[in-house]
Amino acid sequence: MKCKINRNAAKELKKMLSSEEAEGKMIRVYVSLHHGDHAHFDLKLDTPTEHDEIVKTDKDIDILLDKREDFLDGVWIQYFYVGEEGFVITNPSKGTHNH
Repeated sequence: MKCKINRNAAKELKKMLSSEEAEGKMIRVYVSLHHGDHAHFDLKLDTPTEHDEIVKTDKDIDILLDKREDFLDGVWIQYFYVGEEGFVITNPSKGTHNH
């Protein structure tokens, strides 16, 4: 499975991972809402299960993705400081016309 992270997101994820409650945990991206042909994503701190793939990114952060969830393959985690500050998680490889 694939996952990309932009520079801002890497900085924010590293902050999350350095917090006390992150000890022994990793970043998980998960589907928060299914919409038929597309999905909405969110992230949280979690521990791996037998259904996960630990995906290495080019930003030295490993991301947990559930192998059973096709929508997660190819997610892109971005973080923006302008406009509405926060994470934006999309999956460009799963466009709205993929069925």
